[in-house]
Amino acid sequence: MPARPRAPGRGRAGGGRRWMAAVFLLPALVLLGALVGYPVVFSVGRSLFDASGDGFVGLDNYGALFSDEGIRTALRNNVVWVVVAPTVSTVLGLIFAVLTERVRWGTAFKLVVFMPMAISMLAAGIIFRLVYDQAPERGVANAVWVGVHDTFAGPAPFPGARPRPRADLKASGGGGFTTGSAVRAGSPVLLPLVAVQPGDLRGARPAAAARPRPDRVTGTVWLDFSRGGGGRPGVIDGGERALAGLRVEAVRGGRVVASATTAADGGFSLPAEGADGARLRLPAANFAEAYRGVDWLGPALVTPAVIGSYVWMWAGFAMVLIAAGLAAVPRELLEAARVDGAGEWQVFRRITVPLLAPVLVVVLVTLMINVLKIFDLVYIIAPGSSLRSANVLALQLFQSSFGTDVDEGLGSAIAVFLLLLVLPVMYVNLRRLRRERRR
Repeated sequence: MPARPRAPGRGRAGGGRRWMAAVFLLPALVLLGALVGYPVVFSVGRSLFDASGDGFVGLDNYGALFSDEGIRTALRNNVVWVVVAPTVSTVLGLIFAVLTERVRWGTAFKLVVFMPMAISMLAAGIIFRLVYDQAPERGVANAVWVGVHDTFAGPAPFPGARPRPRADLKASGGGGFTTGSAVRAGSPVLLPLVAVQPGDLRGARPAAAARPRPDRVTGTVWLDFSRGGGGRPGVIDGGERALAGLRVEAVRGGRVVASATTAADGGFSLPAEGADGARLRLPAANFAEAYRGVDWLGPALVTPAVIGSYVWMWAGFAMVLIAAGLAAVPRELLEAARVDGAGEWQVFRRITVPLLAPVLVVVLVTLMINVLKIFDLVYIIAPGSSLRSANVLALQLFQSSFGTDVDEGLGSAIAVFLLLLVLPVMYVNLRRLRRERRR
């Protein structure tokens, strides 16, 4: 069969289009090479040299990634980040997207959830540094936690109080105090305390000496301190305040045989049949320091706390993408399932989630890439005492390259290692995009 004649000028036109496309792409390619290509090549080369850049060390810097304790901590934390943060953000985004379809104010709710995305990582870090503050009067998280705790466990009546020096009360372990000698019915016991906070004495009445009773062990607990000085140690002077609400226990053989609570005048009374010949103990619960909440930014909880701030920011991003995918789900399938008797949980698990699987993968992969580069939140939220416990690879890269112990060779090795970690995730994402285009 004779070849079909080519239209005159067609080859030249196609070549001209390719040249025109190359001209338009050239600026972008130059920028890409200058901002991405060159730094990658330079980092690979620099990672093979020592801190000074003069001595060739081969793969020693990469070996340090797995031998240095600080970098190993960063690796472990990165694993936690990659597993937890994207998963929790995606699940919350899915829940929000599904639930907001069923409420009138769903659009307003989506707006509120998405708003943190408008805040920079720096601002979010500062916000959550305050949220996690240890002091309940400043940190919202501890204010809520302390409020819940104190609802079920009341605070100690006189935190920090202790016996007056040379008094008969001695420390008995655990923060409590016990008399050195046994008590007797008919002989009132004096239990003087000091170091009571002024705020804990609001409304306190003057202390009164207990009356002797032959069938009871009586006594008084009071603040043995007179304003302006004066007064006699171990004696109830005029104007000295009673300590009401303290628990007093009679202990014999390590077992509590009787107990009482001091009255408004500081007095207490115990039955002689149990307390006579026993020792009196003021348990530690009377003096425990006020509950200060949870040390969110301590070494044990700093990584989960920072992940919580990340989820607060990125759950809105996941919700918006999933909601867009949910809007494309055919409603006929959902209604048909309901007509066939499927419950809402079955519809969600067997129809909604499978149909949203491509969107969920996009969200999950995007967040995984983002998490591998996390730096800002960790650097800002974690205090200096917990920074090593919260360390991640991107933060270690910054510290190794620009910190106090600068080692650009090690920093370059960490950068290359991070790139290698991101590449498989990007490859999976690109393959998924190609499959979708073929469909």
